[in-house]
Parts: sequence; C-alpha cells; structure tokens
Amino acid sequence: MTVPRLPWAVLLLAAPALSGFAAEPDSGWPVTGGGPGGGHFTPLAQITAANLGQLQEAWVYRTGDYSRGEPGHRATTFEATPILAQDTLYFCTPYNRVIALEVETGKLRWAHEPDPKLDRAYDKQHSLICRGVSYWQEAAPDPSRACQTRIFQGVMDGRLEALDARTGMLCRDFASGGTIDLNKMDNGGSVAEVVNVTSAPVVFEDLVIVGSAITDNHATAMPSGFVRAFDARTGQERWHWSPIPEALRQQTGAGNVWAPMSVDPERGILYAPTTSPSPDYWGGLRSDPLPGTNAVVALNVRTGALVWQFQTVHHDLFDYDLPAEPTLVDVARNGQIIPAVAQPAKTGFLWVLNRETGEPVFPVVERAVAQSDVPGEHSAPTQPEPLMPPPLALQSVSDADVWGITPLDRDACLRRIQRLRNDGIFTPPSLQGSLVVPYFGGGSNWGGMGYDPRSHVAILNVMNLPAYTRLFPAADYAELKRAGGPDEVARMSGAPYGMQRGLVLSPLGVPCTRPPWGTIAAVDLDTGRIRWQHPFGTQPTGIPGLNAPASWGAPNLGGPLVTGSGLVFIGATPDGLFHALDLQTGATLWQHALPFPGVATPMSFQAADGRQFIVIAAGGSILLQSPIGDALVAFALPPR
Repeated sequence: MTVPRLPWAVLLLAAPALSGFAAEPDSGWPVTGGGPGGGHFTPLAQITAANLGQLQEAWVYRTGDYSRGEPGHRATTFEATPILAQDTLYFCTPYNRVIALEVETGKLRWAHEPDPKLDRAYDKQHSLICRGVSYWQEAAPDPSRACQTRIFQGVMDGRLEALDARTGMLCRDFASGGTIDLNKMDNGGSVAEVVNVTSAPVVFEDLVIVGSAITDNHATAMPSGFVRAFDARTGQERWHWSPIPEALRQQTGAGNVWAPMSVDPERGILYAPTTSPSPDYWGGLRSDPLPGTNAVVALNVRTGALVWQFQTVHHDLFDYDLPAEPTLVDVARNGQIIPAVAQPAKTGFLWVLNRETGEPVFPVVERAVAQSDVPGEHSAPTQPEPLMPPPLALQSVSDADVWGITPLDRDACLRRIQRLRNDGIFTPPSLQGSLVVPYFGGGSNWGGMGYDPRSHVAILNVMNLPAYTRLFPAADYAELKRAGGPDEVARMSGAPYGMQRGLVLSPLGVPCTRPPWGTIAAVDLDTGRIRWQHPFGTQPTGIPGLNAPASWGAPNLGGPLVTGSGLVFIGATPDGLFHALDLQTGATLWQHALPFPGVATPMSFQAADGRQFIVIAAGGSILLQSPIGDALVAFALPPR
C-alpha cells in the first residue's frame, strides 16, 4: 500500500528626512517594512472590527510571472510587499520584473523595461524570490529629466538595478548602464557567483544599501557577507562592512544579511541581522571568534563604521540565521522609555536590545549546552538565552511530546526520535543524526513581526516543526546523492563531512511532535510577557477523509500588518485564507479566501478617494507545497 505523505516533506527552508529618504508612514507605505524602522504598522483606522463584514476585493492584478517548477524552470514564490510612492504602487515579481500600478484601480502604469532577464532555471535558492523594492528621489525632482525618482531592486542573481520610477527604464547614469553586479566585486572566499539578493535594499539620504543571500551548505570558503552602500545617483561604492575578517576569508565566509535591514534616522544607525558563517553544520575550520555572525549589527549608516554588535548564537552549527528585519520599538521599563530594537529569531527567542548600546533590555544568561562528539569539531560551551520574553517556539522534545495520528504512527515517531541525539535546543550535529528543534526554518522567519507603537505589543507568527541533521564522511556524498529522497544532501566542500537534513515525519507524513505546528502570538514588550498565543493556520493532511483541525496549526511564511484600529491582517498560511485578528485577544474576526495562499506580508495605504486599502501578494509557496500563482490582491470598503 502506498502511504500518503503530507506536503510538509519539502518544507526545508523561509536624521530628519533629507533627499531620497522615506519617512515614517502616515497614510502611505514608503518602504517594505512600513517605515524605516520596520514594524509593519499603519496608523490608518478606517477599517475596523465593526465594518470588517463590508471589506471586499477592490481589484486583483495578475503578473503572469510564475512557475510550478516545470522542466527548465525554477518554482516561484511571490513574497513581495509593495511600496507606495507618488500615488503609485511598486513591487517586484519572482522574475525580478518591477511593476507600477495605479493605487485605486490596480491598472498597469508600467512594467520593467527592459526585462532583467533573470535565468528562469536559476538554482542558487529554493525558488525564485523577490521580496520588495525601494524608492529614492532628488530633493527637488526636475520633471523634465529622467531618473529624478528611482526604484532600486536587488535581482536574485546578484545584481542591483536602478530604474526610473516614472517609466521603468534603467537609469543609465547609475554604475554600468543602470546595474551593479555584486558577484563581480571582491567578496572573498573561493566560490564564485553565489551572491543572491532577495530583500529590498535600504535607501537613506543619497545612499542605497544592500546585503546578500549566500547559498547554504555548499562549501567552507563561501563569499563573505558584505553589506555595501552605493551612491544612489552614480552607483559608486561609498562603504562596505563584513563580519568575516579578511585573514579568515579562505576558510569561512557568509555571515551575510539576507533578511531586511532597518534604519534609525534620528541616530543615523543601520541595523543588520546576520547569518551563520559557512559551512552551516561544520565549524572545525572556523575556531576564531566571529562576533559579527548570527548577530544584530548596528552600523553608522553614513560611513559603515561598527557601532555595536550583539551575537545571538555562538559558533553556529544549526543554521540559526537571524532571518527577519530588526524592528525599532519603544519599551517602558522602570519609569523610563528605552529606545530598543526587537529581533525575531529562528530559535524562537525574541531579542530586545537597547538600540543605542546593544545591551539587552531583559536579563540574558549563558546556558551550558551539549557538546559535539564529532572528531575535529568544537562546540560553544554556552549559548545566550533571554529570560524574557519566553520562547515562542518549541525548543525541546521529550517522549511526552512525540505525537502521531494513530498509536502506530506515534510509535514509529518515537522509535525514530529515540535513534537521534536529543539534548534539547543547540543539540550539535552528529554522525548518528541529531534532532533539531526549532528546525532550521524557525521559529520565526523572514516575515518578521508587527508592532503596535501605542501598546508596545509585538505580533509574531512562528513554526514548531521537528527536523534532523546528520553529518557523514565527505567520501559518501556521491552515493547519498544518487540515492535521492526528499531530504537535502550537501557536500560542504572543503570540510571533512557532508550534511543531510530534513523534517522528522511519521509514516503518515505528519510532524512527529505534538501540535500546534504553527502559532501566532502577542508579546508585551514592556513586561516581556506573552499576552496571548493561538494555533495558526490549517493545511490539508493528504489523507482521504481526514481534515486537519484548527488546533493543529500549520507551517507559515509571511508576516503581520498591524493597523491603527487594533486589527492584525495576515496571510502566511497554506490554506489560502487572509485573516483579520483582534490585536488585544488574537480572536479571528474575518477571513477571506485568496486566489492563491498569501505567503507574503501585507501593506496598507490611503488612496486619493479617502479609502484605506489593504494589499497582499497571493502566489503560494513551494516550501508550503501550496498552489502557485501570481495575484496581487487589494481590499477596501465599498466606495461611499
């Protein structure tokens, strides 16, 4: 008998305003995070709990840019959050075509010209992705001249492009004909052409600042994780910063910033969330301290000089990148308002740091953790843990946490988990195989958090999925690769070991740990306490006659939008529903079926006709094994 498997099997993850600078939103949405400090917040309050029943689709725009992974085509994931500038919505498709739409009708104003010609089979990431674009303008734009207003986007294959915001044409005076190829710069390491860009660049004054996504698990000497700032007019590099010292760049790399960055304009500080050094699961060649990796890094936004850095994982052997935008928040503690930065993490922790000094707002302890038994490896003896807020995701698994749809299903899960090394969070990789909880996709991922600046409440959606990692002698790579299967097998060239990893699923294809497998929560940043946390999302079981109850939750990718009327709008789930929740209780107040799952973060703005719009990209995700599509959907109340 063929045993049905759930779609989980492929979920492997995931200063005052000057020239060019987008201010905090009022009725608009100038940057992908809502404002330069992130937070996905709009003060607009026209749409309320009382009139949600009247909310309706205002328009739907179909890009035509999608693939389900047909031969010669990489699958697409439509994760873009549009921005609003000059009464126009701008966003990018998974093929890196930038599109400009009329805000009230969704009609096309222009599409990227010429097409950036991204290789449709580009395979350096799990799917083709573009999460957003950025806007810049001259202090006094001259309408008779081209490129006085510009759209910047990072092309997935490592290019940074400047387009005329009025026409979509390349700005030929920017660098080499409108484009900078980051892969042609000196990135260190010995592996070429693996620098990608998936998140929107940061624009501040007359700078455009970009990080990079660097392929995981490929080799030891990967490119270094440079953050680079370029002149927004000429494309000339103004500064760069890397977490990897030059002397170490032939034995380790990465530490890159693939997630969105944020800016404190008053203090002139850029906040960058960095990743693990390469390769992810073997650290025998990177024994030197690398405090800028797996860290919230604060840089002088005008010069790139280091202000402070706070490392959240020491000597990362777990692929616990910082995957989300650092969000600028205010915290009321001991009668004072502390300017802080809140950083969601794959580990399930929410780090809250003083944004001026990097000091934790809540106490942090160094916990002793399990040590590696792999020859040649060394583990960090301790890992930092914030005492508040409490973890938002499952971090350890006992026999009581093992779960199955039937007793036989659970017994199979119990046997599988008992064969793995299981010492809680930060169990190091091993030759026998190690349990990884939270799994390498989180906890939190790129959707990040929403923030209500009035109540100092953060909204975060997280995942609770078990996974495993196993090291094997490098000589066994070819044989394991030929064997195939749903799990990832990587060579980690230059290391004595390769790596195999995947989700820990039952024979019926469900996660081997108790549900819920996805939740959404509200955290009071003043006290560090969780106000509420509920199961979030549903996903088809793949088993005839069995519907997953809401209490099981589901994997989720994408983030929340918080409104001035106390609502939380979020898609993110594989069931294709767009949700409106009560900020105070988490109760679901409204749901709407999207054309495809809205695996993206929504945005909001007020149009010239006075109506508040909510917009979300609905294109599904190959990681969630959902339907794949190409819709941008706008909601509003009926015209008066």
